Amino acid sequence: MKTAKTYLVAGFFFTAVLGTLAHFFYEWSGENPLAGLFTPVSESTWEHMKLVFFPVLLWSFFLPPRLAAEHPALRPAVLLGGIGGTFLIPVLFYTCSGILGRTVTWVDIAIFYISSGAVFLWTWKLHLSETRSAVIKKRRAAVFLLTALLVLLFFLFSFLPPDIGLFAAP
Repeated sequence: MKTAKTYLVAGFFFTAVLGTLAHFFYEWSGENPLAGLFTPVSESTWEHMKLVFFPVLLWSFFLPPRLAAEHPALRPAVLLGGIGGTFLIPVLFYTCSGILGRTVTWVDIAIFYISSGAVFLWTWKLHLSETRSAVIKKRRAAVFLLTALLVLLFFLFSFLPPDIGLFAAP
């Protein structure tokens, strides 16, 4: 990878492909609980948020060392963008289904790709701004902690979901 832009464009495609395939991993694994920690175990909106979150998290580990040294705020920016894209899924899903009065499969699929694209667009914007980049570098521990908290919540709520709408199948 030569540039941050190349890394982020590749990250979008990685997230789009892995997230698409991950929709089926739990079923393909024979409902293996380990697969269920990282991939949807139901059709709930919460479970579908994993389709963006975990591929982005995994992609953040593929940041080349040279690029990480040149751009020390890039990894936390990817994670912050990933959190934003993850939570964009329920915002768009409930907005669209509320406007349409029902769910539409192709709209739901488009929401995933829009959210995936938003991750890397936001990351690019965060990364380009020297001011934002400096703040992210200072607060990288908070970004890592928030990411770890979301991992724990995804793991916990995979098999012990609260009894609220976000965790129910639409």
